[in-house]
Amino acid sequence: MFTDKFLRDRRGVELDVHERAVLEKAIFEIRTIEARKTVVQAGETLSVSMLLLEGFMCRYLDDREGMRQLVAVQVPGDFLDLHAYPLKILDHDVASLTAATIAVIPHKALDEINAAMPELTRKLWFSTLLDAAMHRAWLFRLGRLDAVGRVAHFLSETNARLVSAGLSDGTRFALGITQADISEVCGITSVHANRVLRQLREERLCIFRSSLVEILDVQGLARRGQFNPAYLYIESTSGRPDIERLLA
Repeated sequence: MFTDKFLRDRRGVELDVHERAVLEKAIFEIRTIEARKTVVQAGETLSVSMLLLEGFMCRYLDDREGMRQLVAVQVPGDFLDLHAYPLKILDHDVASLTAATIAVIPHKALDEINAAMPELTRKLWFSTLLDAAMHRAWLFRLGRLDAVGRVAHFLSETNARLVSAGLSDGTRFALGITQADISEVCGITSVHANRVLRQLREERLCIFRSSLVEILDVQGLARRGQFNPAYLYIESTSGRPDIERLLA
C-alpha cells in the first residue's frame, strides 16, 4: 500500500484498513522526482498535496544571499505539504534531497474526505500538528544546543522517525543526504559539520559514512542532543523492541 508508512505507530491515530483504502483511492498520480529538484516554490498557488513514498525531501527558506536554511526534512510516510490544503500558498520551498517518489492527492479529494469522514480528517489534522511539534523541537535545537548537540538531536530524531516508518532497525539506517545538508539543518558551516561528525565518531556515539548512519550508543547520542522523543507521539503498537528502546 502507498500509505502504509503514514502515521504508522503514532499514538491513538494510526489509520485502520478502511481509512487507508480511502486515502489510497484519493491518490491521483504517482511521481518520481530526481534528486536536488524544487517541486514547490514559495508563493505558488497549490491545488494538490503530496505524500512522500520513497526518498528524502525538505522544506527550506533562502536568505538574501541565497544561503539555504532547511526548516524540515521529510521521510517516507510524511505529507510534504498537507498544510497547503487550507493555505493554498506556502511561505517556503519544497525540494528533494535524494531521488524520491511521491503520491499526489488533489485538494478536491481531501474536500470529499473532510465532508464524509471526520475521523480520518482528524488524523490528517494530527499529521499537521505533528509537523508543528517537530518545528518547535527544531527551534529548541537551533536556539539552545551547541553544534554537536544539534547534530546529535537531528540524527536521534531521524532515527526515531525512520524506526516508526520501518526504515531503521534502531541503530542503522540509510540517510542519503550530505554533510552540507546537515549543516543547513543545524545552522552551521559544512566544515563545522565535518568536525562535529568526527567528534561524534571519536566519542563512540555515531558514525555517518557514505550516506549510512550507524548509532553506536542510542541513549548516549540522545543525551548529547537532549533528545526526548515525546513530541513525535510514537507508540509501539507492533511491540517492536527497537521502538521500546528508543522511548526508554
